[in-house]
Amino acid sequence: MAFGRRKKSKAEDAAVETAAETAGETSTAETGSASDSGDAVQAPAAGGPYDLSERPSEEGYVDLGALRIAASQGLQLRLEVEEKTQRVVAVTLDLEGSSLQLQAFAAPRSETLWDDIREQIGTSVGSQGGTVDELTGTFGTELLAKVPAQAQDGSKGYRVARFVGVDGPRWFLRGVFGGPAAMNPDAAGPLEEVFRNVVVVRGEQPLPPRDLLQLRLPRDASPLPRAKDTAKPAAPERGPEITTIG
Repeated sequence: MAFGRRKKSKAEDAAVETAAETAGETSTAETGSASDSGDAVQAPAAGGPYDLSERPSEEGYVDLGALRIAASQGLQLRLEVEEKTQRVVAVTLDLEGSSLQLQAFAAPRSETLWDDIREQIGTSVGSQGGTVDELTGTFGTELLAKVPAQAQDGSKGYRVARFVGVDGPRWFLRGVFGGPAAMNPDAAGPLEEVFRNVVVVRGEQPLPPRDLLQLRLPRDASPLPRAKDTAKPAAPERGPEITTIG
């Protein structure tokens, strides 16, 4: 498994920006904590993603703080760093030409977030002239978003992103599939397996709902040297696939 780190730029893919925005990356207006009353949200169904209580061992996993990723042959891992705060805000996994961006958020003990977040994603994508289809997929109700974009040859097209969400006990995990995995079930298989084996480490500290759970570099990995970051522009990041219209 390869590691990388990059700054989160203003040129972030539109569909992925929508995911972060609607999931409440910067929202702290709501209040709540681990002591919320009511019936607790149950752990995800068998098959994952998992809560730490279900898979406490670190063996075979890359520890990123709030998320543990099962090591897999050929899997490349990049941490998204917010330039202003220098905090890690997301992890992107690349495998066999497709990508999967992951973010984990705090959630109320007795409420789920995915229904509300799906509605917000639809509104945000619509405001950009895009469309959203709600589908039943591998992880339950999913969204397939298409946002207008221009292909490299100048022709009109759209970017495609597949949004999945899992409500766990006091956490919410959001994934965005890009590239062939956004549209092709066969291409999605390997990254779906990665998503299925993710372990979320919520922690015991009280947090407002939708606050990002803290990510960090693996203990045995070092940040890329800053000099190399500025020596030449980074290679363009793969976003959700651009599909030409007509």
